[in-house]
Amino acid sequence: MAKIKVKQVRSSIKRPQNQKRTLEALGLRKIGQVVVHDDTAAIVGMINKVKHLVSTEEA
Repeated sequence: MAKIKVKQVRSSIKRPQNQKRTLEALGLRKIGQVVVHDDTAAIVGMINKVKHLVSTEEA
């Protein structure tokens, strides 16, 4: 299965609670932190929800 790297590039301060929870569900807690996930529909949907706070690339 393909992997996708997700990096938090912007702060979650002053963001709606659902976006903060989405970042936490992705495993992101700090700016600059990188996590690797399988490229599934659920993960892509979560990334799209917070795409203005993260950057992605193929792993």
